[in-house]
Amino acid sequence: MNKVLVIDDEKPTLVMFRLTLNAYGYTVFTAENGKEGLEIFERERPPLVLTDVKMPGMDGIEVLKRIKEIEPKTEVIVITGHGDMDLAIKALNLDATDFINKPIQRQLLDEALKRAKERWQLAVNKENEISLEAIENCAVVHLQGNLTSHSEPHLQETYRQAVEMNKSRIILHFLKSASMNGAGIALLTQLLLDSQKQGQEVVIAGLSDNFKKVFEIVGISRLVKSYDSLEEALSAIEN
Repeated sequence: MNKVLVIDDEKPTLVMFRLTLNAYGYTVFTAENGKEGLEIFERERPPLVLTDVKMPGMDGIEVLKRIKEIEPKTEVIVITGHGDMDLAIKALNLDATDFINKPIQRQLLDEALKRAKERWQLAVNKENEISLEAIENCAVVHLQGNLTSHSEPHLQETYRQAVEMNKSRIILHFLKSASMNGAGIALLTQLLLDSQKQGQEVVIAGLSDNFKKVFEIVGISRLVKSYDSLEEALSAIEN
């Protein structure tokens, strides 16, 4: 995953990304608008694309749609402005990997790049994205890769097995590579609502800051307690 395409109508932003991503070892292609970006994508087929959402002409949402039509496995990170959470969620519904806000913060960029790389590697290796583990008196469902409508049968079966472990708590543990689209968010919401009705205690651990914001907006945060890490969630039970 050494090639990346950056699409943004602001030249200083493109310069910043080129310098940063070159330093990280990427071969960087840049485009100042959506049309040019798609032409470069068709020619170079980079596995990773970063695109601004708000651009004159073809915006980033349309670019995302077109790229996913051409190559669904491409990891696309959208660049949004503060207050553009509606656009960020719309992009996630279209299978964007992640979103980062302007002005770009290096740490958040690093985290988004790492998630994209890990997701891409999971797809290449065809690794299982949902697994179950018993840790102390908890059933831990590990989630990585991309949670979508295709994940529903496996997630429901894994969750059923977790319930049958008869542990005091189920922890949904999101690994660093974890992402989800609108269907995945809806699936998770329904799972938590069903658990609430059944009196099953469920908590979330390891969710990225970006998805914490999404969960607050869609109301999931009101259904479940969230911990920054699996260790913190396990420690909370002990205490």
